[in-house]
Amino acid sequence: MKIATWNVNSVKARLPQITDWLRLTSPDVVLFQEIKCETAAFPGPAFEELGYHVAVVGQKSYNGVALLSKAPASDVITRLPGEPEDEQARYIEATVAGVRIASLYLPNGNPIPGEKFAYKLRWMDRLRAHATDLLAREIPFVLGGDYNVIPEDRDVYSPADMAGDALTQPETRAKFRALLHLGLTEAYRALHDDDRAYTFWDYQAGCWPRDKGLRIDHFLLSPQAADRLAGCVIDRGPRGGEKASDHTPVILELRDA
Repeated sequence: MKIATWNVNSVKARLPQITDWLRLTSPDVVLFQEIKCETAAFPGPAFEELGYHVAVVGQKSYNGVALLSKAPASDVITRLPGEPEDEQARYIEATVAGVRIASLYLPNGNPIPGEKFAYKLRWMDRLRAHATDLLAREIPFVLGGDYNVIPEDRDVYSPADMAGDALTQPETRAKFRALLHLGLTEAYRALHDDDRAYTFWDYQAGCWPRDKGLRIDHFLLSPQAADRLAGCVIDRGPRGGEKASDHTPVILELRDA
């Protein structure tokens, strides 16, 4: 099973680039973040023409996540449990071919300190609680998406430049480690020890041509999924294209059970 995650930074603005990439790579499951449209406005037919079933939770102008799959998806949930009053469209989860898969868009948290950072930390606590529940089911699961977390200094072009950012704060990194300490595997780092492996480059200050990037898009795997881990790569190609998202796709491969 090939699973791709991609913060597309507006699905409508980049639809031709996205569909071209899907035709080229043909992942079995696709996780989008920042679709930036309401659920009803998502261009589902364009993806259905490519053979995908579509599950979406969106909101006007901001956030929004989607899960596309060649096999039917079942038991879809469209909110991360734990804070019923939270209406931001940041989480969708479903079962596809026996694997529980989530597309998540973790809050950015800037500026700090403030309510946005407090919300980020609460959201990470909720994610840990939900992952704990999933682990108790002893099923293969994959939590993929834009975590807005730079796990280590080697995952950023300049730790000094990002020292005051919510993505690198000790509290942020500690909560990310707490997820891993549950027994989850961070797929890319399990297979690669390279530095300067980035998934995001800001539009400003020539970040892309100067390779001033961040690695903030991740796959976390349950033990049952990690046992099937066959590959995880960052596809830098789309970031260099016209009208590119500021993120680029990450592709996970799982062996058959």
